[in-house]
Amino acid sequence: MARRHVLILGGTGFVGRHLVAHLLRERYRVTVLSRGVDPSKKKKLSRDASIIEGDVANPDFLRAVLDDVDAVVNLVGILNEQGDTGRGFEHVYVELLDALLDAMRDMGVRRLLQMSALNAGTGQSHYLEARGRAEQKVRASKLDWTLFRPSVIAGPGDGLFCRFDALLRYAPALPIGRANARFQPVWVGDVTQAFVNALADDAHVQRSYNLVGPQVMTLGEIVRASAHGRGRLRAVLPLPDALGKLQAEIGEHLPGKPISRDNWRSLQTDSTSVENGLLKLGIEPTPVLSRLPEILSA
Repeated sequence: MARRHVLILGGTGFVGRHLVAHLLRERYRVTVLSRGVDPSKKKKLSRDASIIEGDVANPDFLRAVLDDVDAVVNLVGILNEQGDTGRGFEHVYVELLDALLDAMRDMGVRRLLQMSALNAGTGQSHYLEARGRAEQKVRASKLDWTLFRPSVIAGPGDGLFCRFDALLRYAPALPIGRANARFQPVWVGDVTQAFVNALADDAHVQRSYNLVGPQVMTLGEIVRASAHGRGRLRAVLPLPDALGKLQAEIGEHLPGKPISRDNWRSLQTDSTSVENGLLKLGIEPTPVLSRLPEILSA
């Protein structure tokens, strides 16, 4: 029997690299679709995965690569955009999705696993608003979709603990706004297992799952854990909202946008959930702090 063929958009990113490896272990045939592959990221992908480079917004290109595909995983995402208008998020989350949905319908590919985010469609941030519009598009598509809505995702090479680890390497103290913002970091291995389990069972079609870990942590606690994981003594300096907003305003104009206005708006809403879709997918949530040495070893 031929192996099921899964096409992944955004497969060279943090979650994508882990998911590619997981699907290959489960004997899926995997193709990663990318506008362009950073050589350093390409090295991290298994050689057993195929990589196709092209314009993911081009309907003809999408139809061609969907020719013998059984399921599509859409992980395409950004946390910041150029400027602060929402146009960048709209393009990545809504316009590219429109092109993908049209191509899937044209080619008769029905199975779609879509990455979203906890709080999608709520709050005032352009990021969450665009995520919410994308969810509406998926739900209205009449395809066999499954939506995944994680809190912040933790794992080796993440943009959470590893990011703060890098910032704290030389800084004796770190001032942060919204230090009391609450998250439920979810282990990347649990997230990829959720995708694999949903692919294997049609009972998860047209279902949406919040993916969260068992521990609620404030942003300040996440920063402190990053320091303690290295045995470093570092001070976390919570900023009042006025200074936190100013920090985001300054960060908006720094290279790489360490924090942006839209990040600040997203932080106004806690990324937590009483309902945990991992349990519904047969997965016992992993306490992220128990994996901190592995995370920081990346």
